[in-house]
Amino acid sequence: MNALLHLHERPAIYLIVAAFLLAAGVYGLIRRRTLIGMLIAGELIFAAASLNFMAVNRFFAPDPSVGQIFVLFIMGLAAAEVAIALSIIIAVYRNYRSIHSGDMSELKG
Repeated sequence: MNALLHLHERPAIYLIVAAFLLAAGVYGLIRRRTLIGMLIAGELIFAAASLNFMAVNRFFAPDPSVGQIFVLFIMGLAAAEVAIALSIIIAVYRNYRSIHSGDMSELKG
């Protein structure tokens, strides 16, 4: 019972969850056919990177603010990525009437 109470103090738990999020994001990028699904999978990868930075910062780094600054930078980057990606998805939908990635064969150079 004592081991369960101190489970939150082990870095391996956080790193395993981050690895699972990364694997789910990569799987989503490979398997999803819609642009929205790919965008959500990319956000899972950003969440995995943020969790990894915070776990490493919490357990291994002497300065607690460095990991938090990196996570804030990742959050800003994710917000910019979502804004740009959604505008591109809206433009693609207006031209092709679909958000499936396979329907955009005319975009190949």
